[in-house]
Amino acid sequence: MNLPQRGDRVSNYLLEEEVGSGSFGQVWRAKHHVLDEVVAVKVLTDPQYVRNFRTEGVAVHGIQHPNVVRALDLDPYGDPPYLIMEYVDGPSLRSVIDEHPNGLPVDAAIRIMRGMLSGLQTAHEAGLVHRDVKPANILLRMPHGDLGRVEEGDVKLTDFGLGRTASVTTASIMQSGSLTTEEGRSIAGTLAYMSPEQKAGEAVDGRSDLYSCAVVLFEVLTGSRPAGSDLPSMVRPELPGHLDNVFRQAYTRLERRVASAGEMLALFDVETAEARSRWEQPALAAPTGNVPANCPRCSQPLDRDDNFCIACGHQVVDSVPKCPRCQAFVNRSDRFCIFCGSRLRADAAP
Repeated sequence: MNLPQRGDRVSNYLLEEEVGSGSFGQVWRAKHHVLDEVVAVKVLTDPQYVRNFRTEGVAVHGIQHPNVVRALDLDPYGDPPYLIMEYVDGPSLRSVIDEHPNGLPVDAAIRIMRGMLSGLQTAHEAGLVHRDVKPANILLRMPHGDLGRVEEGDVKLTDFGLGRTASVTTASIMQSGSLTTEEGRSIAGTLAYMSPEQKAGEAVDGRSDLYSCAVVLFEVLTGSRPAGSDLPSMVRPELPGHLDNVFRQAYTRLERRVASAGEMLALFDVETAEARSRWEQPALAAPTGNVPANCPRCSQPLDRDDNFCIACGHQVVDSVPKCPRCQAFVNRSDRFCIFCGSRLRADAAP
């Protein structure tokens, strides 16, 4: 297949400038050959991926939402196969983050996240999981090039090439590679933003996209991706505390993750968050039962606050308490976390 060139005609549009490229094709800014309408044309350059290309076009065409790039026309069997989309005159979030290595202004970051989640909410309600949420797939219409003037409606989610109904697993779309190859990474999404269940090739639902949103949230707030148990405010201390809570509820294992994009959106409500207090965490219950006087394994004497035997390492309590905010190990009788200051006990004064 010959690569498209400037001036080529695709459907009713003349290609003007290549604005992006990927593993399977190129994206061009194009103009209608008679009218002044400007669009984006995604041209498939590898016919091996026609089926995925058709799925992307059909999936996006069915979503009508201001935060999702609209699909205008599609011919997956043309020469070349093409998808004509709404043109967004602005940068990707990837390039914006690269220009702000210490994080975006907080208000702008929140508006961008809210726009993303609004688009995903509609997609998820239609049974579509994006599977590749990352800054490169988020476009920003930048009024006068001013990030401070970006509104929620200026955020456009694109590239649903991996989108599938919730019942399809990652393994089923890895047609020509594995997660250990560059080609496989392109098909299965960028590993740094993928949920644990997607990396494992398990069935995913919309909550997998929310995990990816948590990684994006951390990155827009701090300029870097999360590592270990870090929270955004640990990297950028001046951040509002409730943003840690948004991140923590999405960047966690599936059974503890926020249930929907709508619920994650609600967590950004500052007034609601402040009404629940700065550290909005479930307090640990007061300790129940007693630590045995001696370790059941080695008979070493135990202190009443011990979670593990200091002699043999045996766990001597049914569950080891952690701070709900920073996930550090705490003593059962602690009222506040010694690491981050969060309230641990319901009977502790705020």
